[in-house]
Amino acid sequence: MYDLIIIGGGPAGLTATTYAIRKRLNVLLLSKDLGGKTNFRLALPWVQEYQVIRGLEVVNKFRSELEYLDFARHIENVEKVSKKNGGFAVTTTGGAELEAKAVIVASGARQVRMGVPGEKEFTMKGLCYSALSYAPLFIEKTVIVIGDAELAQRSAAELSTVAKQVYLVCSADKMIETPMTKKIKASKNVTVLQGCEVIEVKGDEYAHVLKLKDSTGKIIEYQADGMFVEKALAPNSDMVKELVKLDERGRIVVDGANRTNVPGIFAAGDVTNSYAEQVLISVGEGAKAALSAYEYLLPML
Repeated sequence: MYDLIIIGGGPAGLTATTYAIRKRLNVLLLSKDLGGKTNFRLALPWVQEYQVIRGLEVVNKFRSELEYLDFARHIENVEKVSKKNGGFAVTTTGGAELEAKAVIVASGARQVRMGVPGEKEFTMKGLCYSALSYAPLFIEKTVIVIGDAELAQRSAAELSTVAKQVYLVCSADKMIETPMTKKIKASKNVTVLQGCEVIEVKGDEYAHVLKLKDSTGKIIEYQADGMFVEKALAPNSDMVKELVKLDERGRIVVDGANRTNVPGIFAAGDVTNSYAEQVLISVGEGAKAALSAYEYLLPML
């Protein structure tokens, strides 16, 4: 039985694993890859590497420490976590059952995609999924935001403070009323395109054109320097949905010490209800979860 199993190899999982190893815990990291969302970098023709704060250097430090520790990682996805023998059993997609005294879930979240031609080809090449991360790069640029809910409105509002022109594409005929709605409507550089369906993303080396169909069936193309798909994040929490408390969005509910409602189960990063999906925040949450798990395990060591 392991002292601790950590699920997920993104910023939170890598940090938690490194801290756990330094605490001399018998730890195993379960993940299909190492690095998580830091493996994807937005490319824009006018942006240099030094202008983007990604936390990549911090994550790479932890990744390099783990890559040579074969005993501490297992490259496979997790299917389910359940209680067993006073601890927990972690079942992988390959059918393995691994036992641990404690578990940290740092499985991250996946972007909700549009599923249209061109989206995959231009992902992170002028088209991305986080205005919170990249809005400052679009000073005096034309930007398109795609989405109906509060996240899209927040993104459009933030971009309106720096961009020359913002188009907010909504498939719904009416905008959801939020505190951001008033700001968007009052912003002279924001145009709301309601009742529009995205048909295709087009461009050359980078995404530059969004093809839409309006409510009358008319096809329209809009030019832009960049595009943000803001359809929220879907947390990868299915493996513990029958075990721990989730919020209305399916995120794992944690307290200030990254504890769930189940003693011995901790969570960190984008899979939780913590604030803001940012690499450096996930790194900090991973460290907190590891220290919290160590405090839980210490009487058993």
